[in-house]
Amino acid sequence: MSTTPDWATRDEADPQPAPARREHPAVSPQTAAVFGRPDGVAGSFSTAPSRRPQPELAPPDPVLAEAFSRPAGASSALQRDPYATYGSEVAETEPDDPWRDPASGAHLEGPALAEASSTTERPAGPKLGVTDLLFGRRVHWWALASLAIVALLVGVAGGLIGRWTAEAVPPLNSNSVSLDVDDSAVASTDIAKVAKAVAPSVVMIEVRTAGSGGSGSGFVVDKLGYIVTNNHVISLAANDKSAKLEVVFSDHSRVPARIVGRDVKTDVAVLKVDNVENLTVAKLGDSAKLEIGQPVIAFGAPLGLDRTVTTGIVSAVDRPVPLRPDASSDTDAVINAIQTDAAINPGNSGGPLVDGQGRVIGINTAIAAAGGGSIGLGFAIPINEVIPITEALIKDGSMRHPQIGVTASTVRNDQVFGARVKDVAAGSPAASAGIKENDVITEFDGKPIEGADELTVAVRTSTIGEEVKYTYWRDGRTFTGTITPRGD
Repeated sequence: MSTTPDWATRDEADPQPAPARREHPAVSPQTAAVFGRPDGVAGSFSTAPSRRPQPELAPPDPVLAEAFSRPAGASSALQRDPYATYGSEVAETEPDDPWRDPASGAHLEGPALAEASSTTERPAGPKLGVTDLLFGRRVHWWALASLAIVALLVGVAGGLIGRWTAEAVPPLNSNSVSLDVDDSAVASTDIAKVAKAVAPSVVMIEVRTAGSGGSGSGFVVDKLGYIVTNNHVISLAANDKSAKLEVVFSDHSRVPARIVGRDVKTDVAVLKVDNVENLTVAKLGDSAKLEIGQPVIAFGAPLGLDRTVTTGIVSAVDRPVPLRPDASSDTDAVINAIQTDAAINPGNSGGPLVDGQGRVIGINTAIAAAGGGSIGLGFAIPINEVIPITEALIKDGSMRHPQIGVTASTVRNDQVFGARVKDVAAGSPAASAGIKENDVITEFDGKPIEGADELTVAVRTSTIGEEVKYTYWRDGRTFTGTITPRGD
């Protein structure tokens, strides 16, 4: 049985089956009239007129034609000028006649008859010279005389005015002036006498290191070359062995100095200079006899200005002033200061504060300053406290201070003013005396205590080994007792 398909054996001459024909719906006469070709046209377009009736445009409404049609003579532009008047004649407007218009305003008109103006120009005449004026009789003689009289009067008036002003204003320079000098002796005041007597004993102290420096003051207390000053003046040199320490005397001589001893708890230090002859030693007074209001004189070198003298009075005594450590000083003290309004500024520190007789009654030490300068609140360590410290430093190089073994803070309320005990050291004089924490000490060695600074000063000014009476407040009741300070 053969597997060859039927189409492979078919004769090529055999007819192919015809595709099926699709019938289209008939076109209505109305559609053919609108969309059909005109008669006699076989292609897509034809210019031959059609015999088939064509649509015709109806004539426009006359009103619309008048409103929207182009006027005669207009261009074919899409828009016409709304202000143009096409085809209309523009009538020339006649000027208003004020005689015929009763509403016209008053205004000027031209003259009834125009005046003929001459257009002939006259040639310029020759210019007048001096000869013409004087001899040409071109000017009247009386005019020339008037001009001469006026010129004469002006000259006379100017000369008189110049003479008067020269006499009224004196000359600036003169070679007949000489200044008289009164060379009679001037009576010295008490301050001048004191300044002259004390100045040779006052010195300026300079400290210089590789990166910083400073200056202060001091005064000579012994012919061997011992000089008293503040610890904060020389603490930079004490803590830096490479620092250079020098003393400058009133005659500008400069010598090196050595530190004998210093006390950070009282801000007192002693220096020594060697091989200096004819030293002037300051006279020491008694600070316990000071009276508020008495005159005092401050010596020193404020801001490096040596041999400076300022005056004032004693404003107050026994003023507790704390001195705290800073970048340039290791002083940590509370001084029982003399307050004065004598001008004291940085650099006065260590200089003497003297009375009207030239006796040293204190060491200028501190100021209260809002902006860094003196405002009339200066403080000095009383000389009666400086003397034993100076003697101890010269003798031993150090100073022992009384202490009772407590730390305290200031308390002020409706119940009590004083120094509240914060801590009591075991085995201290305070512990032996029965003082406890939160006790408020109100009196020590006969001195009223209103704060921690007052207690510090009172303890430091007591005597080691001598019994002291004190008063304290505890639980709303006041007690008294005794205590014996020990050396630190």
